[in-house]
Amino acid sequence: MTSARTDTGSVLACGEVRTCLLPTRDPLDEPTAVRLLRLRPGDRVRVSRHPNRHVASPEVLTGVDCPLPSDTGTRVRAVGTVLTRAMLVEGRVLQSSAFFSLADTGTDRRQPWGHYLVRPGLLVPVGRPAGQAVARGFLLGHRPGQLDIGSIAEALTARISRQHRVLDHDPPLTTLDTRLRWTAARTLPDDPPTVLFTKYQDGLRVVELRLPPDTTPGAAAGLCEDLALHDWLLTTVADTLDGLRTGATDDRSGPGVLGPLVDHLLHLWMPRARIDSALHPIWEQLDKTPGYGRQWRTLTQRIRDRLALLSLRSLQEVPAPSRRGNIL
Repeated sequence: MTSARTDTGSVLACGEVRTCLLPTRDPLDEPTAVRLLRLRPGDRVRVSRHPNRHVASPEVLTGVDCPLPSDTGTRVRAVGTVLTRAMLVEGRVLQSSAFFSLADTGTDRRQPWGHYLVRPGLLVPVGRPAGQAVARGFLLGHRPGQLDIGSIAEALTARISRQHRVLDHDPPLTTLDTRLRWTAARTLPDDPPTVLFTKYQDGLRVVELRLPPDTTPGAAAGLCEDLALHDWLLTTVADTLDGLRTGATDDRSGPGVLGPLVDHLLHLWMPRARIDSALHPIWEQLDKTPGYGRQWRTLTQRIRDRLALLSLRSLQEVPAPSRRGNIL
């Protein structure tokens, strides 16, 4: 996979995305999804209906004043706010995303909170900045007492999932929740965007990006939310097929498992639908190596072939009607 050269270029942003199946039997309709993601009364919830239905909560600010992770062990204190938002795709897949940008220069002393609140999503170092050390340390994970941005995203997921009046907590599939931790650095003006995507067994994904200098932190976060969604879809479908027995026709290994994949997930695969066109080359790299698009098409064809075969076997097992006529 293409390597993201994070040893040069200033840090654009860092973040983490949590992705899971919404804990409810049926997908939510649009009015219910809007109500679920209206985090504060009066806040505007954004709805996009094309090419699929995508509902996004308003952004929420979380104030932080703590040390940042650093791979060199250097203590880097930062003050500011982390942006958090939630998305619901086709009323079925829930994502919570938390991210921040890092100021290139620090301040000699901590400023009043008003100084940081007018710069939403920006963390300002107190003292000497150490952008690249922070980016590398962020990907390695936080230590006790350091900024834990994943817990901020997870808190939003938990808050939404606790709404029992809307959710019945009876999902149609058993799925793995994933967390995608990412950093983005700026490329030099003539360099192409690049990505290094690493998967771990416990649901953790680590993404290192180099993006055009004019990319906004919000656009970088949108790209990573798109990557997280499609990685979750690919993981869920691949893991489900991996556990099926060949030739099985019972509900636990046949239609009862494959049917929900078709009903709830297969139509959600729409990479690049809502990301900045300047960032499309990132997906082109992933389609080329390791071939995410090809793998998805192969998996979906396997599901359709398996269901067709199960349907044919089911028809063959139906007893033929008796040809004996009635005697009057």
